[in-house]
Amino acid sequence: MAAQSLLTESVLGWSIFTVILLVILVFCWIYIRKFQSRRESEVISTITAICALAIALITSALLPVDIFLVSFMKYPNGTYKEWAANNETRGQIEDTVLYGYYTLYSIILICVFLWIPFVYFYYEERDDNNVNRCSQVKNALKYTIGFVIVCVALLLIGAFVPLAAPPGQNSTQWEKVQYLFEELGSSHGLPALSFSISSLTLIGMLAVITYTAYGMSVMPLNLIKGTRSVKYERLENTEDIDDVEHQIEKLKSKCQDGRPLSSRDRNNLQELEGKLQVLRRRGRHLEIAERNCCTKVGSALRPFKILLGIFFILVALLFTIALFISNLDKALHSAGISSGFIIFGTNLTNPLNELLLALQPVFPLDYILITVITVYFVLTSMAGIRNMGIWFFWIRLYKIRPKKTRPQALLFLCMILLLIVLHTSYMIYSLAPQYVMYGSQKYLVQMPSPGPTSGNTTINTSRICDADAPEDQCTVTRSYLFLHKFWFFSTIYYFGNWAFIGAFLIGLVVSCCRGKKSVIEGEVEADDSDFSDDEYVH
Repeated sequence: MAAQSLLTESVLGWSIFTVILLVILVFCWIYIRKFQSRRESEVISTITAICALAIALITSALLPVDIFLVSFMKYPNGTYKEWAANNETRGQIEDTVLYGYYTLYSIILICVFLWIPFVYFYYEERDDNNVNRCSQVKNALKYTIGFVIVCVALLLIGAFVPLAAPPGQNSTQWEKVQYLFEELGSSHGLPALSFSISSLTLIGMLAVITYTAYGMSVMPLNLIKGTRSVKYERLENTEDIDDVEHQIEKLKSKCQDGRPLSSRDRNNLQELEGKLQVLRRRGRHLEIAERNCCTKVGSALRPFKILLGIFFILVALLFTIALFISNLDKALHSAGISSGFIIFGTNLTNPLNELLLALQPVFPLDYILITVITVYFVLTSMAGIRNMGIWFFWIRLYKIRPKKTRPQALLFLCMILLLIVLHTSYMIYSLAPQYVMYGSQKYLVQMPSPGPTSGNTTINTSRICDADAPEDQCTVTRSYLFLHKFWFFSTIYYFGNWAFIGAFLIGLVVSCCRGKKSVIEGEVEADDSDFSDDEYVH
C-alpha cells in the first residue's frame, strides 16, 4: 500500500511536469518565431534559440516538483506517510530531483559556454557567398575555445574553493547553515557545478536588475496607456511629409540658376531626403495598420487591456513588497554578511509566501502559480529588452523587433533570458523563502496539556517547519541547497535584491512620464532598408 501510494504521488508530480514541458516547448517556438527576421532567418540559430530558452524554463519548472515531493512526504498533521517513513526512501526521492538539476544545469553550461557561442560566431564568420564552411567552423571554434576555458576555470574554482565560513560566527543558526552545506556530501562535483551555475546566476542578476525591473513597470503601463490613434498618426505623418518636401524644394531652388549648393546645404539636403524616405515608409506601415483587423480588434479589447495592465502593475507591486519584506527580514534576523543573510522560515508576514503555503496542499495550484510567476518574469524581461535593446555598457548592440530580429540578436536574447530564468529561482526564494525551503511541511511538538488538572501530561501539536525543527523532521528542498552552496553568492544576491527594488521604482517613474507609444512602435527605423517593408506587407 505504501509503495503504491509513493508511485501514485510520484507519477502525479512528474505527469504535471511533462504537461508543463510540452507547453514550454510550444511557447518557446511561438516566441522565437514571432521576433525572427524572415529575410535573415537561420535554421541553426532558430533551433539553438528555441532549445536554450526551453531548457531554462524547464529548469525553473523543476522547482515546484521538488517542493511538491518534500511536502507530500508528510500528512497535514506533521507525521510522515508510510512510504516516506524510511530515511533511505526519502533520500532516493530527493536524489532523483537532484539528478534532474545535475542534468539540466550541465546542459545550461554547455549552452552558455559552447553551443550558443559556437553558433553565434559561426554565423558572424559566414561569408557573403557562403562557400568556405570549413573556414567558418574553424574560426567559430577558435573563438569558442575562450568560453570553454572560462567554464573549466569556474569548475576548478568551484571544486576547490573552501566552503567554511569566516571565523567569529558561532551562532546556532550558522551551525545549522554549515550542516545544510555539508548535507550534500563531500563530492567535488556538486560544488564545481554549483559554483559555475551561481556565477551565471550572478550575471543573470545584473540582467534582472537592468531589464526585468524596467519591464515590470513599462509593460503594464503600456497596456494601461494604450497606443496613439492610427488616424491621427497618419494625419501627423502626412503633414511632416509635406513640411519636409517643402524644405527640400526650398534648398533645390538655390541651385536653379546653376550655382552649386554649399557643403552645409548639401548635408542638409541629404538629411532631409533620408528623413523623407523614413516618413514615406512610416506612412506605408500606418496605412497597413489602419486596414489591419488586429488593430481593430485591439481597439475593441481596450477595456480588457486596461484591466490586464492594472492587474500586472498590482502583481509587480506585490512582488516588490514581498521582496522588500523578505530582505528586511534577512537584515533583521539573519547572522549577517558572513552567513549570506540566510534565514530559516519567516519572521515577518510575507503575503506571497502565505499565499503559496495556502495553495500548496491543493496541488497543482502552487505549481500553476510558480509557472505563472516564471512566465511573468520572462514576459516582463522581454518587454524590458524590447524597449531598451541589447546594450554593452553604453554601446547598443542589437534591437529586438517583431519579425526583424537578426539571428545574432536572437542568440543574445535567449542567452539573456536563460540567465534571467536562472536567477528567477533565487528570486522566487526571496519572494517566498519558507515555501521554497520546506513547502507545506509541518512537524510535531510536545506541549504541556492545558488545564489546571493536566499534571505532567503532554499533547502533540503541529507547527510549520522552520529553523527550530528537529533535523529528521523537515526535509529541505534540493534546489535550496543547490543555490545556497556558497554563502558569498547569497550575500551578493541579497544586495542585488535591493538594487532590483530601486531599479523598479526608477523605471516606474520613467514609464509614467513617457507618453503613449506609436501603433507601429519598432516597425520603422532610420537604419532600415526599403526591402524590409516586405516583411510586413506579405
